[in-house]
Formats: sequence, structure tokens, C-alpha cells
Amino acid sequence: MPHRSNPDSPNRTQATVAMGFVTGMLAGLRHRGMDPAPLLQATGIDIADTASRISIERYAALYNRLNRELDDEGFGLFSQAMRVGSFEFLCRGCLSAPTLAEALGRASRFLRIVLPDLAVSVRRSHGRAELVIAETRKLAERADDPGRIFAFEWLLRLLHGLSCWLAARGIGLDSVIFPYPKPPHFADYSLIFTEDSRFAPTLPGGTGTLLAGFNANLLDLPIRRDEAALGTFLAGAPGKITTLYRRDREMVIRVRDLLRAALPAPLGLDDIADRLHLSPRTIHRRLAEEGSSFRSIKDAVRRDLALARLTKTGDAIAQVAADLGYADTSAFYRAFVEWTGMAPAHYRRKWVEKG
Repeated sequence: MPHRSNPDSPNRTQATVAMGFVTGMLAGLRHRGMDPAPLLQATGIDIADTASRISIERYAALYNRLNRELDDEGFGLFSQAMRVGSFEFLCRGCLSAPTLAEALGRASRFLRIVLPDLAVSVRRSHGRAELVIAETRKLAERADDPGRIFAFEWLLRLLHGLSCWLAARGIGLDSVIFPYPKPPHFADYSLIFTEDSRFAPTLPGGTGTLLAGFNANLLDLPIRRDEAALGTFLAGAPGKITTLYRRDREMVIRVRDLLRAALPAPLGLDDIADRLHLSPRTIHRRLAEEGSSFRSIKDAVRRDLALARLTKTGDAIAQVAADLGYADTSAFYRAFVEWTGMAPAHYRRKWVEKG
């Protein structure tokens, strides 16, 4: 959860990371018999209290320092090292792709070379798409091994963050099925991945597959970044990706909360600016710095509330549409199909059948 930052910036909030992500990141060191204490001390992290949380800035600093110390952007978790610079070349290989689908295809082919233990692919069918991350060999004997859990968390986060950056917009994941038991830090998954995060432990002796579902239309998004933007993006990367496209960023939170509180009345950017005593241009810039936009937040608020209402209540679809500020039900239908690839009634039926 967000909490107040240090006294030097009392008016800003600071996102934090559960310690489970830190212990997972360090698992490769432990497997090699290496002491993580110097790295933790250098980044100001005390791992003794497993219930504590650290700032995402310190987490990103540990991420990058560990990569450099090992010369391995895979944290020593895999059968071969993913040498420092791999992420940069992954980005460069995707930059000239015409669409997100092609960029992910190139990413898959590149990762096959530098990360053979995990196979990445994208499936597309009937308006739905799935990003698939599959073990090609068992990463650990136990499904709940911290290093194995972190490997899946890390690669999904890396590919999702890169996709959002390439398309210059947030890309909502509808659901993710993780191939391991629910970890102690699972509450953070709603901030990092999606509220619909599920856990299906891999059978003993088998390999696991992660499935991240989203609207197939997003694969057709054009790549909007160029070489000039890449230089800025790579400063502090790949650890910096941990600070982007989360759902607990300060300006995103403030805008989202105002939009939710005002429903069913719709608020425009000028209305938000008036309430925050800032200019629309400042809000636009701050949201862009946090990897978001006013339109994407407004869509996400309506989408999250719509999905919750349709799956947790028996409210009429017309009532849900009205409560979310849609002038007519047909506009809500169109928006819902764009979000999920299916009509609201169909989505509700599928959810009931699945339950």
C-alpha cells in the first residue's frame, strides 16, 4: 500500500514492495552459496523482518546492482546467465516492429536464445489473447520455491512493462494464472498484475505454464516509441520497470479516486485539474511520467467497477451502465466488448459457469 514518503518530500506518496519479491530476487545468490548481505547493505535494505516493505526505488536499485554484480539479468536463477545488456538488445529488437504483436514475437525469439529455460509465446483466438510463459525445464523441485516464483513474476513484469512502454499506454491484463501456490505476498499482485490473479500449482514432477489474458485488439496497437525515447527509457533499466505501470502511483491514485467518487457524474480533465488546483498540462505530464493517461485511467475505473458489478451482483446491465456514467446502454456495451472481447451478459454467464 502507498505510504507517506520521507520528510524531504512530505506531500508525495511512495509505493512500496513486499519483502517476498526481495527474497525471490535473492534466491539465485542463495542457491550459489553467495552472501546477499553486502548487496542489501549497499541498497539500505533490512531483510530480517519478512513483514516489512521497501520503497520501489530501493527495490529497483537492488535489482540493477544484483544484475551488475552477477553479470546476469536473470539473477542467477537459470541454467545460463542472461548477460548484462540483454534487456537493451531486447528493446532495440522490438523498437522497429510495426505492432505490439510483432514486437512480442521478436521478444519471444530473442528470449529463446538468452533464456532457454522459459518459452514465451502469444496465442490469439476469438477476440482474446494470452501471453504464455512456460517452463522448458523444471526451475526448482518445489512449486513454491521462491526463486521459481520470482522467475515467473519477473518475466511477466518485464514483458508487460516493455509492452506498455512500446505502445505508450497502459495495457490491462484481464487475468493471470500463475503455476504455483498463492505466495505470502500475493496481495501485491493486484497492484502489479491484475486483481484477477489466480494460482494453479504445478503437479509434482511437471513443468508449469503462466497464462496472462488480455483483449486481442491490443496486439494491433502500433509501436509508438523511437530511438530517442529509448535512451531515456534505458536510464535506470531494467530495474526501473518495477516503478512503471503500477496501480499505486500518486497522480494515478488521485485522479482515479476523484473519478470514482464522482460517478455516475463524468469528470473531464479540466474538472480534475480544478479539484487538484493544478493545470491540465501539469496533470497530463505527471500521468505520462507515471506511465498513464487520463483516458486510460477513466477507462480502467469503469472497467474494474463494471467487472466487479457483473460478477459479484445481480444488478441489471442497464443499471450498471447508468451508475458508471454512460448516457445509454449501447455505449456501455461497446466499451465492454472492447475491454473483454465479449458482451456483458456473455461475460456474466461465463463467470457464473466458471464459479
